[in-house]
Parts: sequence; structure tokens; C-alpha cells
Amino acid sequence: MVRPTFGRPVLRREDGRFLKGKGVYVPDVGLPGTAEAVVKRSPHAHALIRDLDISEAAGAPGVVAVITARDLTDTGIYRPYHKSPPAFANLLKPLEKGHDVPLLAAGRVRRVGEPIALVVAENRYLAEDAAGLIRVDYEPLEPVLDPEAGLRPEAPVIHEELGDNTQSGVRVVAGDPDGAMAAADHRATFRFTIRRQIGSPLGPRAVLARFDPEEGLTVWSATQMQHLARKVIGGILGLAEDRIRVICPDMGGSFGGGVYYEDILIPYLARRVGRPVRWIEDRTENLVNARHARDQVHDVEVGFDSRGRVLALRDRILVDMGIANFYGLVVPYNTISHLRSQYRIDNYEAEATCVITNKTPNAPARGAGRVTAAFVIERVLERVARRLDLDPAEVRRINLIPSDAMPFDTGVPYRDGKPSVYDSGDFPAQLEMALEAIGYQDFRARQARLRAEGRHVGIGIAAHMEGTGFGPPESAIVRVDGSGAVTILSGSNNHGQSHETTLAQVCADALGVDIDNISLRDGDTALVRQGGGTFASRTAVTGSMAVAGAAGKLRQKAIEIAARLHGLDAGGLTVIDGIIRDGSGNRITTLAEVARTAGNEAGYGEPTGGKARLEAIDSFASPTVTWASGTHIVTLEVDRDTGQVELERYVIAHDAGNIINPAVVEGQIVGGVVHGIGNALSEEAVYDEAGNLLTAGFVDYRLPRAIEVPPIEVHHQEFPSPLNELGIKGCGEGGTVGAPAAIANAVEDALRPLDLRITEMPLQPEKLLKYIHKAEAAAAHSRT
Repeated sequence: MVRPTFGRPVLRREDGRFLKGKGVYVPDVGLPGTAEAVVKRSPHAHALIRDLDISEAAGAPGVVAVITARDLTDTGIYRPYHKSPPAFANLLKPLEKGHDVPLLAAGRVRRVGEPIALVVAENRYLAEDAAGLIRVDYEPLEPVLDPEAGLRPEAPVIHEELGDNTQSGVRVVAGDPDGAMAAADHRATFRFTIRRQIGSPLGPRAVLARFDPEEGLTVWSATQMQHLARKVIGGILGLAEDRIRVICPDMGGSFGGGVYYEDILIPYLARRVGRPVRWIEDRTENLVNARHARDQVHDVEVGFDSRGRVLALRDRILVDMGIANFYGLVVPYNTISHLRSQYRIDNYEAEATCVITNKTPNAPARGAGRVTAAFVIERVLERVARRLDLDPAEVRRINLIPSDAMPFDTGVPYRDGKPSVYDSGDFPAQLEMALEAIGYQDFRARQARLRAEGRHVGIGIAAHMEGTGFGPPESAIVRVDGSGAVTILSGSNNHGQSHETTLAQVCADALGVDIDNISLRDGDTALVRQGGGTFASRTAVTGSMAVAGAAGKLRQKAIEIAARLHGLDAGGLTVIDGIIRDGSGNRITTLAEVARTAGNEAGYGEPTGGKARLEAIDSFASPTVTWASGTHIVTLEVDRDTGQVELERYVIAHDAGNIINPAVVEGQIVGGVVHGIGNALSEEAVYDEAGNLLTAGFVDYRLPRAIEVPPIEVHHQEFPSPLNELGIKGCGEGGTVGAPAAIANAVEDALRPLDLRITEMPLQPEKLLKYIHKAEAAAAHSRT
């Protein structure tokens, strides 16, 4: 396949409209007669609802409707919709118990922020005023706010149908972990805690819905998965999917959001009141109610020899799921299947248990399950190196999977039920690339000099693996009209990943046209019948292959039409810059001319309804995941008196297979690293003993600032994946995955004279000071 744009840093084509303020978001969509909705939410983490009085609110000025659980009848239950793939379930025999989650609380509330009622009024101000008039009589109950406490026999049961607070669990075993552990020269145990965090997209969520008895339901939503949203909305509201159109306009990020209560309730209200209804989330609502992430506790046992080679690894994982598990075993199994990372650890056992608590639901966010996996294995290797007084880089060299073992079967299945086989890569070379880029030996020499001066500088290494391209088939239509303009219709939708650029590059190469002639339409269920959506680092793999397939079909169709019309052999024709030429380079016709002809040619083209166009459709599902990888190295300095961490340099060597656009890939990686910096040093969702979220604003939930981000260098490896013709792997999450582990390792290295042991993330200054003071006290005690 000729690829004139593939691998070139084509400028992002979508940036112009965003920089000029011409993006169109859900709040920008104006429909005549739109009413505004406000959600009345629970102030308690766990309580019975003894009485709910909406009479005063219903009679307030401008109020159109007030609904509670009593109004929803059969629509009142939102059952978690994700189940593990059947092959996965049959292979691993996981525990999964279903439970019901009401769209509006009925008789009991189970978290702060849980929806109790919705108020619809002529404008937001009137709706807010009316919501304040709703009277609720609560009987508080004891909340469960810790997963270990939730497993105790005396713990309150949050969902009675579960019988206890265990919702799901899974266990995998590879090799002989018991035998290898018993035979190991050294053994150690650790507990690692990865605290709860929040995705915090630039734009909070919003939903607008309109119902027409003739046309059906149209929903505008800030969702990653418009086709899934359509399915869920239709299933709960009892509407055929063909009667529902879901549109995702421009959006300010999502980070694993999925389908929310409001995505269902606002369409319900629009149908009920007979006019458009819109709900726009504020930032506090987002932080309290948008699904949270991470929140895992790991009890790890490791056996290793005197060279630092890990011989056996065992992990017991508790995952705090909040009040509902909407994604089944996705997050815990992502952790299990990624935990050994790039390292050859043949004897492995991991068991994860998902526990229900009275918090916001826990769901996938960028690096779902993988961030915690990387943190655990990299902290283990760091401690092994420390215990044996070995260089951390050398311990990694000893444990890395060698290049001649690729492709490498990890010995456990992925969550699609298929073997987890690292498809391509060279991990030792990747480590050396990163070490050389950071100047590892030079840093060690400088570190010794600075330590003599009383400064605390450190370097941290972390590798990551990233299963990419997962999920259902993605589809695309490529169309040429009578003017020669090319349009891509994609089932995937863009919220920062540069689809308008990269998919156009793939299309330009596969079809043989100038990229400037191509436009993209996406985020709309009316465009294509099937679409998986944008999540799990999958669009570069699935979306690109669907576009390439459709463009290739269209190219061949145009050539065949041209050959028939001109009495030529189709095998001798090609398309260059939109012109169909023969083997000698002579012009035969153009794609535009073929498009104007195709609709009238029996046996060619799709039904055009009288329009001059030529189109083809294709879909693609990867046979299993492709495996991207990266090695992160960061240098930093710690202020021992304040606990402040200043990042100095950040280097990542990364393999995303064949790269469509280096600038886009680097942007994804750098953005991911910044996300990971926040995860490592500042972002934590903190609850008080009553279940109130204390970090409900950006003053307390602190995102990384530009001044805290060091120079980030990206160095590319390109080991093509054999699982798709373009050799592509995904790259959307890897920058985040390795960052917290690398930073934690560097902080511990900087404070090595204190023998400080970091066991959790994030490391806010006040938390790091506690580590420092504890280590100082231990050192003082040992001297006495």
C-alpha cells in the first residue's frame, strides 16, 4: 500500500476551529423551547428516605415538571450493563453478582450525590430555586467507606440482593508460584495503596434531548460511545434503537465516562414533557458524581534470587468499586493482565476482589487498571534492588523479556478470553534507549556530588505495557461526491485524539487522494449503523483499519467502473491524487467523474437517491489486542523541609507500532504523562468519615499546573503489530500508565539516605513529609 502521508507530522486539522472558539459543544446546541433540568442529590452517604415531598417545588414559578422514582415505574432501574465476555468467564470462572441501581433513589440513598429527583423549569435559575424546595426526611445509616471494612461480617450490606458487599472477583495462576516462592533465595511482602482519583475532563458532562412522535428521540451527549448510549437508552426507555439518534458534538474529554444516569433521565423527561430538555453539569457535580478511578490496595509477595531475578509473584487486590460496578471485571482484570509488565515472571498468581462501598462508582479512566499495575511491579523491582544493593536499571535488565522471546505468551488470557501474547517489541533495547536519552550514568555522578552538598535528587525508571485496540468492531464509510470531495463517516468519535487528522491520513493513502480534499464526520449514530466508540486506546487500530478498508474498497470500485466505461483492464489502473491513470500514467478519468456516473451504473455504487456519489463501507475488529509499550525515566529534586517535589526531566521511549502521525502520537503521550504527574503528586478524591467528598473543587482536588511539568522527551521505537495490515498499536494511555511509578521511584531514590519506603500514591507534600519524619525518627531511634 502506498503511504505518502503515513508517518508524517501532518498538522492537526481540527485545531483551527477550537483555537478560534468555533467548537460546538452540547451547551452550544440551541433548540427552541428548551427547558433546563437540575438534579436534586443526596447529602448522605447511606440513609433511608422516610418521606419525599415535592409539592412546593412542583408549584414553584416556571417549573415544568418534577420527577422522582415513583414516576419512573418500569424505567426506574439502571442495571449495570457490562458483563465479562463469555469466553473470558468460561476460562477463568470469575465471580460476578449483578445488582440493581435505581436511576433515582427509591427508599434508600447509597452515596452522597445520588440523584433523588429532577426538576425541569424554564431556565436553570428557576430549576435551582425549585430544587431547593424539595423536602426529604432521611434516616441516616452507617456508611461503608473502606473496602476491608466492607468485607467484615458485621458490615452493613449496601445492596441486599448481593448478600454481602463482595460484587465480583477473579483469580489467575501461571506456572508454579507456590513452588517457586518456596525455593526462592529471598522473599518479601509489601502493601501498596493507590488512592481514588477523578478523570476531570476540561468540559463537564451535558445532555440535551428532543422527542418527536414522528421522528423519534434525538439525544446530544458528551459521551465516548454514542452507539452504546443508544442501546442503553433504548433498552431502559423501551424505544427501538432505530427510533433513537445519539449525537456527540465536540467535547472536552471524557476519560472513561460511559453511559450515565442523566443520559437516560433527560431523554425520559423530554418525552414526558413534550419539549427539549437540557442538563449541564457544574464542576462540583462532576467531581462528586462523574465516575472515579484507581482506588486499589495490593498485598504483594515476591520471591527473588541474589541477582534480583523475580522468580515468583503473588498479589491480592482489593478494589473499592463505590456503590456500583458498571464495568464488571474490566478494571481489576486490566490490573492483573498488565501487572507483570515487560518482565519475565513465569510463576504468578493474582486475585482481585471488587467491594461495594458508599462512594461514587469506580470505573475505567485513562490507563484503567494499568496505572496501578505499573505502580505495583515497579515499586517491587525498586525494593528488590534496594534490598540487594543493586542498581535499579540492572535489576530491570535481568528481568526484562528478551527480544528473541517475542512474540511472548504471558500464560494468562486477556479479558477477551484469548491468550495475552505480546505481539512485537524489543524491551531491552527500549530500556537502553531511555537510559541513553536521560544520560543515566552522568546523572548518577551528578547525584553523588549534589548529595554531598545536601541536595536530594533522584532518578526513577518504570516500564509499562498497554493492551490496545480492544473492543467491538469499528465501522466507517468513505464517500466521494460529484465534486471530488471525500467524506469519512466514522463510528468512532473524537474528543482530543485528532481523528480528523489521522483518519484523513489513512484515507488519503488508501484511496489515493490529497488529504486536503478529505473531511470527517463522526460522533453520530445516524452516520453509520455500528460503532464501538473511542476508549481503550482503540481508534488508531480499529478506526484506522475500518477507514483503510472502506477507502480501499472504494478505490477498487472506482477503478472497476472506470475500466468498464473505457473498455480497459482494471488491473492496469491506479488512483493518484484523485485521478485514475493507466499503467503508463495517462489520465483516464477522475474519482469525481466516476462518482457522477456511479449512481446511474447498474451493479456499481450504493443507492444514491439521485445524488452523485460513490461510497463503500467496511468494519474492523482486531483479533485480539495489540501491545504498545514504553519505558519512562524521570529526574527530580525533593525539598526535605517542605515535601515539595520538582520534576527536572522526563524521558519516555515508546513503541506504538507503525506511527500514523508522530506529532499526534507525541501529543497523546505528553498529555498522558501530564495526567500521570497529577496522579502521582496531587490528585486524590478524599472522603470524610460521613462519606462526604472533601475534594469537591479544584482548590482541593489539585490538577497539575503547567509550571510543574518538566520538559518531556518522546523517543520512538516502531515494531509493527502483525494483527493489522497497517502495523498500528494504540497510544492513548501509556503516558499516564508509567508516570506515577517512575515518579515514586525517583522520589524514593532522592531520599535514599533516609531508607524511606513509598507505599502509596499520590505523594502530596504533606504526605511525603510524614514519610520523611517517620524515616528520620526511625534513624534517630536506631542511633540510640
